[in-house]
Amino acid sequence: MVLVMAIGDLHIPHRALEFPTKFKSMLVPGKIQHIICTGNLCIKEVHDYLKSLTPNLHITRGEYDEDARYPEIETLTIEQFKLGLSHGHQVVPWGDFDSLAMVQRQLDVDILVSGHSHRFMVYKHEMGMVINPGSATGSYSSMTYDVNPSIVLMDIDGLRVVVYVYELVDGEVKVEKIDFKKTSTTT
Repeated sequence: MVLVMAIGDLHIPHRALEFPTKFKSMLVPGKIQHIICTGNLCIKEVHDYLKSLTPNLHITRGEYDEDARYPEIETLTIEQFKLGLSHGHQVVPWGDFDSLAMVQRQLDVDILVSGHSHRFMVYKHEMGMVINPGSATGSYSSMTYDVNPSIVLMDIDGLRVVVYVYELVDGEVKVEKIDFKKTSTTT
């Protein structure tokens, strides 16, 4: 079993002052094996905080990130799953299901994690899954000002991934669970 946290679009300090306290209290160093981030951390201090949770930090570059070393796209394999990671501002139209599915096919990944819209979304597509972790801080975007903070935790175990979505609604953390099983014929 491997725990992977997917987050993105924090926009600290430009659109949000900090990571929500309710989420911070849930995150214990050493419990999560990988963090994948769709970008827009914006400042080094956020990178350092995430790195304190796990050394396995994978970040793609959002259009507001100061660190130019983050790649535009990254792929990695965890257990039996190949994951693709992209900020999402390169996908036109932004957040479009068909466009994201095309990126998923181009990268030949089981799970595509892409952000930019600041809206949480998970859907199964063909033989894979597309995840947008939303904005971890609830920062607004050019697409919407009404954003609840959200993070995604994936429990990857062999050919199965259980996706837990944590969303902060009216000061309370709501949890949604999505189960996905990969068939042996998937990439």
